[in-house]
Amino acid sequence: MGDPGAAPLCVCVPARNEADRLPVLLKALAAQDFPGPIPVAIVVNNTTDASLEVIDRCRADYAGRLSIDLTDIHFAPGEAHAGSARRLAMDRGAQLLANNDHAILVSTDADARPPSHWLSAIAAGIARGVDLVGGRIVIDPDEPLPAHAAMLRRALDRYWEQVRAIEDAIDPIAWDMPPRHGDHTGASLAITLAAYRASGGVPRIASGEDRGLVMAALARGARIAHPSHVWAYVSPRCDGRAAGGMADDMARIVEAGAEDALLMPDFDHWRARAEWRRRMRELSASPADMVRDEAMLPPMPHDMPLAVMA
Repeated sequence: MGDPGAAPLCVCVPARNEADRLPVLLKALAAQDFPGPIPVAIVVNNTTDASLEVIDRCRADYAGRLSIDLTDIHFAPGEAHAGSARRLAMDRGAQLLANNDHAILVSTDADARPPSHWLSAIAAGIARGVDLVGGRIVIDPDEPLPAHAAMLRRALDRYWEQVRAIEDAIDPIAWDMPPRHGDHTGASLAITLAAYRASGGVPRIASGEDRGLVMAALARGARIAHPSHVWAYVSPRCDGRAAGGMADDMARIVEAGAEDALLMPDFDHWRARAEWRRRMRELSASPADMVRDEAMLPPMPHDMPLAVMA
């Protein structure tokens, strides 16, 4: 079992028309080795399926193990997006944790399936002195990708491993040392309540709200770690609920033909960026200046074909 002395946490889930997915997620949360009952704040927004009935059944099935708090809301058309739903779920999680600054808000998605050690690994990561923990995103083997798409995904994984190696060699970060990954998306992202408040919460934007939260926290001096043992399975579905989210990325991979070359930034661009960050740190640039100035740099050109191996 997980450490009984671990900081309290709440799993925060935005969901829209996820009646088929929610039972898988909630079963995985009930199987965690973290001591229970585990608070789970679910915000069901603008749903037209049986999500509410499914959650009621799961609440009964996992009574005593999961403490499921349900918010059913209908956002106006201009607000019916991932930013509004995730913000409300995280804000509700903060309320359930009695506004304890040391508590941990854990963001995930309705189509995720975390392993049994997920919450314990997150709590251990936070306990080492960081404010955020990103979890690696792994395609669920229960929903395999088409063969060519799977090859592209493996090639992308290798590419990002090389990017991390470049960064670690040039600009190592004491609290985010290898082995590490580079993911910090809403499907597996933890933040202390203190850092969440300081960052202003999840931005109310249609997509990229998870990255917006992370960037706002880093600009205020928060520390993020990406431990290799923190990860979660996610669905490779191409019909996601958020525009510009992972489902759109999956669709591009699945639709790419075998003859199409996927272009990524050459590794020299990543070397230059890591050297820029190191110089900024040597100049004692503030976290806010680092985040602001990096956002103003020209985007890296996608000028190197991705190396794909069968």
